[in-house]
Amino acid sequence: MTAFIARRLLGLLVTLAAMAALVFWALDILPGNAAQMALGPDAAPEAVRALATQMGLDQPAWSRFLHWLLALLHGDLGTSASYGDPVSTLIAERLALTVPLALLAMLLTCVLALAVGVTAAARHRSGTDTTLMAITQIGVAVPNFWLAILLVLLFAVKLQWFSAGGFDGWDQGIAEGLRALWLPAVALAAVQAAILARFTRSAVLETLREDYVRTARAKGLSERAILWKHVLRNAAVPVVTVMGLQFAELLAGAIVVENVFTLPGLGRLVFQAIGNRDLPLVRGCVMLLATLVVLVNFAVDVLYAAIDPRLRGAAR
Repeated sequence: MTAFIARRLLGLLVTLAAMAALVFWALDILPGNAAQMALGPDAAPEAVRALATQMGLDQPAWSRFLHWLLALLHGDLGTSASYGDPVSTLIAERLALTVPLALLAMLLTCVLALAVGVTAAARHRSGTDTTLMAITQIGVAVPNFWLAILLVLLFAVKLQWFSAGGFDGWDQGIAEGLRALWLPAVALAAVQAAILARFTRSAVLETLREDYVRTARAKGLSERAILWKHVLRNAAVPVVTVMGLQFAELLAGAIVVENVFTLPGLGRLVFQAIGNRDLPLVRGCVMLLATLVVLVNFAVDVLYAAIDPRLRGAAR
């Protein structure tokens, strides 16, 4: 197990290095002048040149990349050109909202998807199965931003059960904070839960056809015992794969949903940074999101080995 984790860690480090180079060069080749964007179109050329020098834009690209990479290794993401504050400070403030939002949406996704997927598989080719799969098909087709608008109109405007947007912070209490994130989390989770439910149903149905399941039935085990003790563990590997990918999707989807609900999270920060062409802030946010995706994939690989020891043997 130790060797398995060590190999995955090496792959993680190589991936992060490649991502750092890709993020820097992709943003570096964008057209436009970041100093001009920061000062406005009517700024004096001397002021633009002075700010460009201060931001290091007069240096060669490879030199700027090395300075940024060395600073990144020391935990320094630079200073925002539009806010004037350290990028790490701005990101940390926004993560206090985005991470709980993504975790709440992921929790809703897992609970809904597993319940629907297992129920549909256990009642294969019945009316329940057909109805649940029809609902998930609708869920897959619904864009999360459109669902977010419908949730605001129904639960905030008409019923007035929740606020239409905004976030007062966690100082009001955890319950109030989660209440403000409930509608955005539902909007994020609905589509992902529909996708995961269909994958769960397929994985469970495929596992139910295995020989050891027929052997368990021949021994007289109940369908409930077979499902919960034998089938779900073996069907978990493909489901966990999709869960890892979906957490990254939730973080990316938060950019749109946070803007619908005017939440001061990381997604809204990225949107504003792109509009202001704040390259240090955009680099920091994108690199953080890429790092989170890679770390989630690493955690999924380790979880694979914990669920199915055969994967450790295959790696050796």
